[in-house]
Amino acid sequence: MFKSSELPDCCYPNQPILICPTIPTPKHSLYLSNLDDQKFLRFSIKYLYLFKKSVSLDSLKYSLSRVLVDYYPLAGRLRATAEDDQKLEVDCNGEGAVFAEAFMDITAEDFLQLSNKPNRSLRKLLYRVEALTFLDVPPLVVQVTNLRCGGMILCTAINHCLCDGIGTAQFLQAWAHITTKPNLDIPISPLHTRHVLKPRNPTQINFTHPGYTRTNPNDYITHNIDMVKFLQSQPLVPSSLTFSTSHILHLKRQCVPSLKCTTFEALASHTWRCWVRSLDLSHSLNVKLLFSVSIRKKMNPELPLGYYGNGFVLGCAQTNVKDLVTANLHHGVKLVQQAKSTLDNDYIRSMIDLLEDKTVKTDLSTSLVISQWSKLGLEDLDFGEGKPLHMGPLTSDIYCLFLPVIGDFDAVRVLVSMPEGIVEKFEYFMTEFWDKEDNITDANGYHGEDK
Repeated sequence: MFKSSELPDCCYPNQPILICPTIPTPKHSLYLSNLDDQKFLRFSIKYLYLFKKSVSLDSLKYSLSRVLVDYYPLAGRLRATAEDDQKLEVDCNGEGAVFAEAFMDITAEDFLQLSNKPNRSLRKLLYRVEALTFLDVPPLVVQVTNLRCGGMILCTAINHCLCDGIGTAQFLQAWAHITTKPNLDIPISPLHTRHVLKPRNPTQINFTHPGYTRTNPNDYITHNIDMVKFLQSQPLVPSSLTFSTSHILHLKRQCVPSLKCTTFEALASHTWRCWVRSLDLSHSLNVKLLFSVSIRKKMNPELPLGYYGNGFVLGCAQTNVKDLVTANLHHGVKLVQQAKSTLDNDYIRSMIDLLEDKTVKTDLSTSLVISQWSKLGLEDLDFGEGKPLHMGPLTSDIYCLFLPVIGDFDAVRVLVSMPEGIVEKFEYFMTEFWDKEDNITDANGYHGEDK
């Protein structure tokens, strides 16, 4: 039995190395779209995978060097453009991805026990690159940690300005494919160019975009509520709740027969409502739900297969606190559906044009942000020794993630960090209907320390 609530330190037998593409790759500057280089996305997506059996380090390094021939921008470096220091591009210089190898004296079972309660010590599983700014961190950082039991933990940090969730899944699947089938071409060839999402000239902002606001130099002296500052000013505790198929069906039944809804619409509305209820906000306050929506099939023409840049926008549902918390789930679901229905080609083009104005930023002041990691195929990664026992983020944040549940395609794990004085109330609201069900599956909420 693993007694500690913290992971032990990693042992690094060697200094991390740079993995470069096996052959010379094109040297040029890669344009990033306005969806790519939003300030909201200037961070790395950090994935953590636990595998029962380790894969040869030499095999992983060699296959990574080969897949970086196809995905050569990930071996480059981010920089500001010469024309505009607010605009980013990729210097495709082939410098390479960071690869660290480590050992940790735990078993896979130990980790699974601990991973129920996300905590800060998981960060030990990803090598920290010392860098002055976000731009100085290589776009791809990998750490492979071998375990005492013969298992392996793979952590990757992939710069969000280069890839979204679908793009990262495409890259990771290509890496795994080359590892297991080195003589076969990767199934999807990556499309590097982002010009398909260039703004129009002149720009045409033909719609209102409530998910965005303009930077106001006097923000610091206004009395408007800023939820991000409020939440991050307190010790945060992650809440991890697994919703089984029966839980999700129960939520959907609250909307039928008058309204049909998807799993995401029902669970997102429920989570938003519980989040707002737990924060005890003024009933007159306008609150927003921002949620990721793929635009790959919404554009005209559709984004080409293999496009791995940011092909999503944030849908925005909004209402006042009173209407959200006093009405039933039907109300929130309807708002989410209405927000999704506005996202057609013309609306998205208008949003891309709006982002030419670098004073425009995502409006996080009274918003819950939900990002969907389930149904992207992230949990199907197989480097030759089987699919993962666990897949999730390295850390928890105030932004909410809908995560896949290993072994149950239709279940969803909801992960979000809340102030420690509020998290119990949030979990109560999220799960109070569970006791009313006859068939309760093994879904549990957990607390852990994180910030």
